[in-house]
Amino acid sequence: MTGTHNQGFDRLIKAVDLISKKFSEEFFIQTGNSKIKPKNSKWKKFLIPLDLEKKIQESSLVITHAGAGSIINSLKNKKPVIVVPREKKFNEHVNDHQIELAEKLEKEKKVVLCRNLSELKEKISKAKNLTVLKQNNKELIKEIELFLGN
Repeated sequence: MTGTHNQGFDRLIKAVDLISKKFSEEFFIQTGNSKIKPKNSKWKKFLIPLDLEKKIQESSLVITHAGAGSIINSLKNKKPVIVVPREKKFNEHVNDHQIELAEKLEKEKKVVLCRNLSELKEKISKAKNLTVLKQNNKELIKEIELFLGN
């Protein structure tokens, strides 16, 4: 998932589409504002919230940017989450707050962080072995808001 951020996340879309050929299970990519059109995966630019929730529920794991809503929805549905933060140096965001959030959540063993997309296959294996406890939405939202300074 790349969320609805106005800057694309082509780096993540390319990596997920490429790696999807190495797995027997089907990959679905919500591409958002990226310019990439996946060739090996089913995809859609945007999904209405109900359809996105359904896709998450049907998934064995979620690979997402470090958007708070995307992470919360995935954890709420007890899915292992691989977080690939958008980075300013790649013009994917205006700052690097997503890196800080992803690092904090990985430290708390809530997500698997992937900053180097050449390690994505290994991160998928790691995430599949992650025990995901259902998160208390209110507590997680409060924790993320405090982290983001809201």
